[in-house]
Amino acid sequence: MNQYTISALVSNKSGVLTRVAALFARRGYNIESLSVCKTENDALSRMTIVLNGDDYILGQMMKQMDKLVDVKKIQQVAPDAVCRELLLAKVRTDAATRSQILEISQIFRAKVVDVSPEATILELTGKSSKLDGFVTMLMPYGVMELARTGVTAIGRGKSCIKDETDYKEKI
Repeated sequence: MNQYTISALVSNKSGVLTRVAALFARRGYNIESLSVCKTENDALSRMTIVLNGDDYILGQMMKQMDKLVDVKKIQQVAPDAVCRELLLAKVRTDAATRSQILEISQIFRAKVVDVSPEATILELTGKSSKLDGFVTMLMPYGVMELARTGVTAIGRGKSCIKDETDYKEKI
């Protein structure tokens, strides 16, 4: 199975996320990662969806999403696009292990966002594989909590999902 990333511009209104998620659920496909945010246009939100499957599944889901009235534009994210994810990790620390955790953080360029006598919270952004490696290194110290945002992606250079000519009004 391959992993695909889809970027969609959707109406920024209540219920759109529910309709898109239901579309995947009805067909029995799992959304691996989902990120939604408002765009530079208050009327639109950007939805980034990561799914596992083959070319057929990708094609079917893109066609089905394109049929939704609130989906204004949809495309597969190019392989060279900038894709990032945010991770917050709370790791068990004490006086003996704190310096080791800080050393690992420096290697991965993570930021320390909170320190207490019994735990340290770290913030890291990057590709999913980088975050996975960071978590693997922290596991022996006792990861107490993890929170990840899901993948957010944007095309490099001039390529853009928001060309004005690409917006189509769906009735």
